[in-house]
Amino acid sequence: MGTEFCDCHGVRTAYRQSGQGRDVILMHGWGQNKDMMGQVEAHLAPSFHVYNLDLPGFGESGLPPEPWGVPDYRDFLADFIALQEIRQPILIAHSFGCRIAIRYAAAYPDLVYKMCLTGAAGIRPPVSRRARLRQCGYKLGKAFLQATHQDEKLEQLQEKYGSEDYRNAKGVMRPTFVKVVNDDVTPLLEQVTCPVLLVWGEYDEAVPLWMGREMEKRMPNAGLAVFTGDDHYAYWNEADRFNRVLDIFLKGDGRSV
Repeated sequence: MGTEFCDCHGVRTAYRQSGQGRDVILMHGWGQNKDMMGQVEAHLAPSFHVYNLDLPGFGESGLPPEPWGVPDYRDFLADFIALQEIRQPILIAHSFGCRIAIRYAAAYPDLVYKMCLTGAAGIRPPVSRRARLRQCGYKLGKAFLQATHQDEKLEQLQEKYGSEDYRNAKGVMRPTFVKVVNDDVTPLLEQVTCPVLLVWGEYDEAVPLWMGREMEKRMPNAGLAVFTGDDHYAYWNEADRFNRVLDIFLKGDGRSV
C-alpha cells in the first residue's frame, strides 16, 4: 500500500490505493495529508477500492500552478476520477475536503454514489459589524503597504491579522487559502441529491454544529450524526466509532469478504 503518483490537472499528485470493490475517494482537510485518513482507509480496504489523496499543495503532492479556488480543486477531482476510470465513487471527506466534495456532487449529481462529510467547511458565517470594520482596516493597510512596496511591514501586518492556517501557508498556498475560505457552498447544497452522512463533533469550533444542521436541512437526502463532547477532529479522535457509523451508512455497498 505504497504511495503512487500521477500527473493530474497540472499537479504531480500523490495517492494510495488499496482493496477491491466499489470505488471510495478520501479527501483530507486543510493543512493535512492522506495519513489523517489512514484509519478510514485501512478499515474500508477489505470491502472497497479506496483512493486516499494528498490534495494539491499538501503532503507529497505538488503545488497548484497558480492560486486555486475550490472550483479548481473540484476540477482537479474530476480529472483524477476520469484518469483513474472511477465510476460513481463514494466520497469521504473532512473539513476543506468537504468543500471539494460538495462542489463536485452539485456539478455532477449523477456521478456520485454517496458521500460522508465530517466537520464540513463551506458555509460562510455571518460577519459582525466589528469584524467588518477590522477586515476593512486590514484591506486598506494591505493595499497601502503593497502600493508603497513596504514588503517587511506587509509581512508583519499579515502575520498579525492572518489566521494560523494563513500564517502557516507559504507561497501560492496563501492566496489559495484566501480563495478557499471565502468560498460559500450554501447555494449548492440543494443540488447535492445523493445520500449524505454528516458527522460532526458537538464542540467543533472550526466549523460549528449549526452549520451541520444547516447542511442537513438544505441537502435533500442527508442525515446528521453528532459525536457528543468531541471537536473538529471527531472522525480521528473516535476512529472506531466513526468507522462503525460508516459501516451502517455503507451497508450492502461493499464486496463480501
